[in-house]
Amino acid sequence: MTPAPVLVVGIGSELRGDDGVGPAVARAVQQACDCGAAASVPVEVLVVADPLDLVDAGAGAPLAIVVDATRGGLDPGTVQVVELGGTSAVRPPSNLAGRVRPSSTHALGLVAALDLAKLLGHPPRRTVLVGVEGAEFGPGMGLGPAVADAVPEAVARVLELVAEVSPCA
Repeated sequence: MTPAPVLVVGIGSELRGDDGVGPAVARAVQQACDCGAAASVPVEVLVVADPLDLVDAGAGAPLAIVVDATRGGLDPGTVQVVELGGTSAVRPPSNLAGRVRPSSTHALGLVAALDLAKLLGHPPRRTVLVGVEGAEFGPGMGLGPAVADAVPEAVARVLELVAEVSPCA
């Protein structure tokens, strides 16, 4: 029986400025670590436009790493790693409540999508957000300079988390 994969999900729209950072990081992770059968636990990389797509995708995963643009009032390009919880809790720690907001540019926010997965009985065992603070979310392609410069750091953070569960050969 093949174990459930570690899930790396880039959320966002490349047509909304810095909101495209999730897909950019996910694609870079895919290129940097195509673990496949060489890993003890497979790694699956997805790019989605809406957190609602996570409700079924992460079912039973030992770890879901979600990469998304954040709007927390920090300097653009700031990378944060936030433990969102697992099967028993998906709320961010109270000291980060002002930084991880339930609303987003998506139809359903990330925390609400994870709550729905929990309610339906199939959340990932552990969920971590790698957030990159964005500045510009209006229509238009391309990441702003500070966000584009933060992509390698976000990729490194994701790969560190993946290595905790499924080291690449």
